[in-house]
Amino acid sequence: MTPQPYWGFDDLGHKAGTKLLNCFYVQAKTKVENGKEYFSYEKIFMLIKFSVCAFTDAIEKGYVYVDFDARTGHNHGTKFRLRQNALPSLYSEVIEI
Repeated sequence: MTPQPYWGFDDLGHKAGTKLLNCFYVQAKTKVENGKEYFSYEKIFMLIKFSVCAFTDAIEKGYVYVDFDARTGHNHGTKFRLRQNALPSLYSEVIEI
């Protein structure tokens, strides 16, 4: 019998919800001049009440994917990555500031 890793929805929701309960999402344009990077902040969103249901829906739709970050000599762990601009869809309330 080989190990079969899995994440239960309750485990996923708890872990993600404790790290992402409420947050800000900033969209910016960047440019580099003379070796310095500059940012122009275009939009800022306040994201309130992380939704486990929305997170599982995003997994099913392919907006969330698993990144096995194992490198030669050191394992950086397993991560969930999110498609760009999909973060606001994981929250019950989105307020543009």
